[in-house]
Amino acid sequence: MQEAFRLHHYFDLIGGTSTGAIIAALIAVGGYKVEDIKKMYKELGEQIFSDRNGFNLFGKQIYFNGKYNSQPLKDQLNKIFKDHRLGDASNKTGLCVVAKRLDTCSTWPVTNNPAALFFPQNRFFIRDIVRASTAAPSYFDPEIIDVGFGEEGVFVDGGMSMMNNPSLQLFLTATLKGFKLNWESGDDKLLIVSIGTGRRNKKFIGSKWNNPNLLDIAQCAPEQFMSDANELVELMMHYLGKATGPLRKIDVEVGDLSADAIHGGKAFSYLRYNVEVTKNELNNIGVTGLSDMKIESLMNMDLPENVDLLIEMGEKAAKKYVEDGHLPEIFDLKTL
Repeated sequence: MQEAFRLHHYFDLIGGTSTGAIIAALIAVGGYKVEDIKKMYKELGEQIFSDRNGFNLFGKQIYFNGKYNSQPLKDQLNKIFKDHRLGDASNKTGLCVVAKRLDTCSTWPVTNNPAALFFPQNRFFIRDIVRASTAAPSYFDPEIIDVGFGEEGVFVDGGMSMMNNPSLQLFLTATLKGFKLNWESGDDKLLIVSIGTGRRNKKFIGSKWNNPNLLDIAQCAPEQFMSDANELVELMMHYLGKATGPLRKIDVEVGDLSADAIHGGKAFSYLRYNVEVTKNELNNIGVTGLSDMKIESLMNMDLPENVDLLIEMGEKAAKKYVEDGHLPEIFDLKTL
């Protein structure tokens, strides 16, 4: 029984943003084992971050619109997802891919729900909508997709939206009447499991930040925005949901919101797993001996040489923090 188990058997809706969109689609489509997904994801990273889209000039690396050539990413997604579309027989469970449509400044939670308003026009190739969600500005060129009605949409990484952490978006997708799933809310009716990609508290130190120039501000603006978006979503998930696993303090002032209540009760049960990328936290889960520079590099998305270490961090964090009782009626999570 356990050998035949796949994560899509347990979850009715799986979603992701950016790198999470790749993993979500792999879980929801094709019936892959977890070890298969890990292998494909590792190979994907090695391929897509190998072809830099620029040249060296007097010792300085000069890039074109995107730091990396987008074609290896397209090729790998084509290889993995072939001609599968949203809503076809390859879809084993609900899927929601979050992307940012740059030309209309709008967030697009694209699902395989056949009752969705724009499903007939938006039965995209899965490879294309995943590519759209992973089109990180400055790393890859935008993805252009025919969205129907004689329009082409210009899409970039969903992380550039307020739904960089897509858990709140998936709750809205599941429960708002306009999205046509109409699932009932309640902490005994809806369980949301959110998996992070690592978190760090960053503080800029230096005299230039006393009076930063416009270039300095522009370069750090995306990270500032995404950090705020992540914190707001996590605060809302703690506030609206009933935590059934580990909690973290949002900040010193509001704490972890475990004592906060809303009228009518909690809207869902909520599990959030993430790793604080600090020396103390890494030592706590058993990843030791890393220099401060190496720890700093772990948050860079385009270093394939970190993949094995990141996988080790995820596995050790799971052994430390994930407990069988967190999810009801499921196999031993640590072996999946």
